[in-house]
Amino acid sequence: MPLLVLLLFLGLGGLLPAATAADEQFVFDGFKGANLTLDGMATVTPDGLLLLTNATKQLKGHAFYPAPLRFHRTPNGTAMRSFSTAFVIGIIGAYEDLSSHGMAFVVAKSRNFTSALPGQFLGLVSSATNGNATNHLFAVEFDTILNSEFSDMSGNHVGIDVNGLNSVDADNAGYYDDATGAFRNMSLVSRKAMQVWVDFDGPTMQVNVSMAPLEVARPRKPLLSTTVNLSSVIDGDTAYVGFSSASGILFCRHYVLGWSFNMDGAAPALNISSLPTLPVTFPKPRSKTLEIVLPIASAALVFAVGAAVFAFLRRRRMYAEVKEEWEATFGPHRFSYKDLYHATDGFSDERLLGIGGFGRVYRGVLASKVEVAVKKVAHGSRQGMREFVAEVVSIGRLRHRNLVQLLGYCRRKGELLLVYDYMPNGSLDKYLYDRSKIPLSWGQRFRVIKGVASGLLYLHEDWEQVVVHRDIKASNVLLDKEMNGRLGDFGLARLYDHGTDPHTTHVVGTMGYMAPELGHTGKASKASDVFAFGAFMLEVACGRKPVVQDARDNRLVLVDWVLERWRAGVVTDTVDPRLAGDFVGSEASLVLRLGLLCSHPLPGARPGMRQVVQYLDGDVPLPELSPTYQGLNMLALMQDQGFDPYIMSFPMTSMGASTISDLSGGR
Repeated sequence: MPLLVLLLFLGLGGLLPAATAADEQFVFDGFKGANLTLDGMATVTPDGLLLLTNATKQLKGHAFYPAPLRFHRTPNGTAMRSFSTAFVIGIIGAYEDLSSHGMAFVVAKSRNFTSALPGQFLGLVSSATNGNATNHLFAVEFDTILNSEFSDMSGNHVGIDVNGLNSVDADNAGYYDDATGAFRNMSLVSRKAMQVWVDFDGPTMQVNVSMAPLEVARPRKPLLSTTVNLSSVIDGDTAYVGFSSASGILFCRHYVLGWSFNMDGAAPALNISSLPTLPVTFPKPRSKTLEIVLPIASAALVFAVGAAVFAFLRRRRMYAEVKEEWEATFGPHRFSYKDLYHATDGFSDERLLGIGGFGRVYRGVLASKVEVAVKKVAHGSRQGMREFVAEVVSIGRLRHRNLVQLLGYCRRKGELLLVYDYMPNGSLDKYLYDRSKIPLSWGQRFRVIKGVASGLLYLHEDWEQVVVHRDIKASNVLLDKEMNGRLGDFGLARLYDHGTDPHTTHVVGTMGYMAPELGHTGKASKASDVFAFGAFMLEVACGRKPVVQDARDNRLVLVDWVLERWRAGVVTDTVDPRLAGDFVGSEASLVLRLGLLCSHPLPGARPGMRQVVQYLDGDVPLPELSPTYQGLNMLALMQDQGFDPYIMSFPMTSMGASTISDLSGGR
């Protein structure tokens, strides 16, 4: 009888929740036949992919290893065991550059997430439970949407979460190159598979998170490293490990290709060559207009009746606003009209900074004492909802110290309001040409040139997408309180004249800054931006506009004049006479010669912005100008390339490109 009781006890022991030692290490090189606990949209495809979310909107999905794992060294103790996990994920959105919400690796006391919400809550918490200690939840999130309610840093970040979605540590998705130490950005919505490693050291409570493309080995330096007291998160002996994901108003597919895990040791290496592959997707060609309008139209259709009634009742009130469901996904921050009204003293004339091509700009002071510039765009303006949403989505995600920062927006009746950092010192061109202002010193000019170069490099190469500026000039460079240059008017130019043929439409830009090839191609590129930056460098150094008319009504091109002085061996004679010779000769020579190199008539002969920054920093010596420059006349060349002589008679007219320089402050 005692033997029977003992055998019965041992048999029932297999039903206890804690995993055996053999269960504490596992490897899934693909998930065909894998024993996982799935709920919601989660499923395993015939190819062996773990699909967490499919094309259904506003739903969630979870996949957990079925056996709970013992995370405490002793029952009811506080000492934690170490663990290590590695997995390969991939995110495929409905559009090439837009995605629904992200996904997360999860360690949780329970697999029951019935009360959690989809969308920005990732199927982990709800608005009522976010941050509650009773959640007993640890997660590493891979988020593709910027949610201000969780203080997200960007729309492409990795975060370590404890009991909620306000990350205790976060950084932009990417990795540190072992060879150079440089940070390499990765786009979570690139539709490519990417590796992730998460390690927790029990004795020190240290969490390290690393990621890399599939073809790159694990980086030595982790992306995230912080301390997390898991003993207070996992209060019981055991917890479950797995993945969670959710969709929003845009559908998105979140995949896990492989997964390994180990307690008290390194996670086994995944066999990359045997993993299933992500589905090959070729997005249908769409205009930028459709990419922006279609998601908005889908949400607007659902809420059309309610929105119409809401707008009718509210439009008579002083602080009436327009709010739609899709705005929870797009945009960095939503300001209330009431706050902006009080910040600008009711948009009084005393607060008016200037009147631009698309509306009036006011200086404001928020209740937090932060100074802002508020741009009011009238309903009849050429800047409609397409440009407005694009500006909020794209510019709001750009983060660089030398770019004018879009802080947020508001919609009210027939008005759009954009809120920017206030630039107290106004635009750079005032300091170059307004004789009532003290001229900038050479040191200030050189710092502005290097700052704008850094910002343009970010737009061209260091952001997750390429942004071609199209209208670089002194009036579009704003000066902050430390007189640092910040480039404005970016983002809108690439949306200009959608639906028209760029080869037949009028040229976008400002005469004197436009590259010669634009006359016959009409197609802007990074090389045409470099040409405009070259004209900008010459303008700042010489204190002269790129194209001027003399007393005899002759057009004089700045690059031709500097080129002539360079040929004569006296290029620094062109430096702004207002400096009275007080400048560093080597720096002035570098700026002028680099300005000529960037203004080279052949696009292929111009340097890229990374080279330009290296030249300005002195990291790389500037090469001698090409002999092809000899005998060239830029004015004649531009006429030969197809620029309209009538347009050229108005040298500083901005043609087609919108401008936000007059709204960013200081005017």
